[in-house]
Amino acid sequence: MIRVQTEDFDIGAEMARLLRGRTDIGALVSFTGLVRDVTGDASVSSMELEHYPGMTERELARIEAEANARWRLQASLIVHRVGELAPGDNIVLVITASAHREDAFRAAEFLMDYLKTRAPLWKREAGPEGARWVEARASDDVAAAKWDEKGG
Repeated sequence: MIRVQTEDFDIGAEMARLLRGRTDIGALVSFTGLVRDVTGDASVSSMELEHYPGMTERELARIEAEANARWRLQASLIVHRVGELAPGDNIVLVITASAHREDAFRAAEFLMDYLKTRAPLWKREAGPEGARWVEARASDDVAAAKWDEKGG
């Protein structure tokens, strides 16, 4: 399941909803991304996330389907916020559930590597020095490339 939304999310409630009525899940892995108050040496007072409605949801659904095809998952969830956020706010939640931990860990890592490098989302940070678009980091590209090279 994927959601792109402006509203905050409750991590515990999302996990409980995903697990409700399920006894086939032996491993649940989650990752939550938060807005930091600093990037490198620059202070951050706010972050704005932009997306193309419709296109973003289709891409996230496509990559979630790919994760489900690569690993044995019983369930998965991607929640990504858009709009203006403040330091400490939740940005993204990825949850993967499987019978065994290895599939859940690998799928969660794959999904986050994709979200950091290929999802149609754009971040703009603001601080005392003004606003700036967040550029892709080479280390994120290297992390994502391992899924192409090794096939996961």
